[in-house]
Amino acid sequence: MSKKKEVSVIGGGSWATAIVKMLCNNADLVHWWMRDADKANYINKYYHNPRYLSAVQFEKDKIRVSNDLEDVISSAETVVIATPSAFLMDVFGDRDNNDLKDKIVVSAVKGIVPEVHQIPARFFHKRFGTPYDRIVMISGPCHAEEVALERLSYLTIACQDEDIAQDFADRLECRYIKTSVSDDLFGTEISAILKNIYSVASGIYNGLGYGDNFQAVLISNAIQEIEHFVDALNPIHRDVKSSAYLGDLMVTAYSQFSRNRTFGSMVGKGYSVMSAQMEMNMTAEGYYAAKSIMKINEKYEVDIPIATAVYRILYEKISPAVEMRILADKLT
Repeated sequence: MSKKKEVSVIGGGSWATAIVKMLCNNADLVHWWMRDADKANYINKYYHNPRYLSAVQFEKDKIRVSNDLEDVISSAETVVIATPSAFLMDVFGDRDNNDLKDKIVVSAVKGIVPEVHQIPARFFHKRFGTPYDRIVMISGPCHAEEVALERLSYLTIACQDEDIAQDFADRLECRYIKTSVSDDLFGTEISAILKNIYSVASGIYNGLGYGDNFQAVLISNAIQEIEHFVDALNPIHRDVKSSAYLGDLMVTAYSQFSRNRTFGSMVGKGYSVMSAQMEMNMTAEGYYAAKSIMKINEKYEVDIPIATAVYRILYEKISPAVEMRILADKLT
C-alpha cells in the first residue's frame, strides 16, 4: 500500500460520511465521490454533508468532493466503496474493467449485490479482477451516528494480506476509533450480511411487542445460524464470539440507529414492505440480503430458520405475527 496519504471514497450516505470523517484524522486528502453534483458543490463550499450526519464539519483542506467517478477513483491507490449494495451494479456495472486495476478496494458495503447474489468481495473480484488479497472489508460493531458524535467505537479490518489490513486500520484509528485486523475476509463479510437479516427479525419481534427476554434468545440463536452458515461457505477456524461477528450482530439488532431494526419494527407493526421502505427513505440492507441468502443457500442447504422466516415475511407476504410465532416455538 502506498505511503502517500490520499484515499478515495465512493458514496454519499451516512456511512460514507462517517468513513470520510475517520480518514480525515490521518489522511492528507480524501477524494470523495457522490452522484449529485449540487450536493458535491455544497460540501466543497460549506464542508459538511447537508443530508447525512450534518453536524460533522470537515477541514477545508482535507476533502475534495466530485461527481466525476473516474476522476475520484484514479486519484488514489486505495478506493473505499461505501454505497448501498442495491446500487453497486448501478454505480459500477458499466465501468471499464481496468478502472480498479492495481487498486486496493475497501468494501464498506455491508450488504449483498442483489442482481448477482454475490458478496461485495466476490463482485469486485469477478467484475474487475481485483485479487482477493487486495480486497479489504470494514466490519463493526460501529454505527455512523456514533462516529459523528465521536463516541468510542471499534472496527475490524479484514484482508487476506494482514499487512494491507493493518495499514488501512492505521488510517482509521484515532482517539475515538479502535481497530483490530483479521484475515477472515469472507467470514466477516458474510456475517455482516447475515446480521442485517437478523436485525430485521429483531425489529419485527419488537414491532409485534416481544420484550428484551425474548430478544436475548433470538440473538443467541442468530449467532449460531451465522456460525453454521459461514462455516459451510468458508470452513476455517474463527471465533464468532468476537466483536466482528457477535458484536456487530448485537449493535445492529439492538441499536436505535439500526435502519434494519427500524425497517423490521415497521413491518411488525403492520406496515407493508413498500410503505416501510418509502417512509424510511433509507436502504435496509437486510431486505435485499434475505432473498440473496436464500438463493445462495440452495447450494449449501444450511438450516437457518430465522433468516428463512424473514424471507417468508418480506417476499412471500406471510403474516409477521403468524410466522414469528411459529419461529419462536423453534428457538431454544
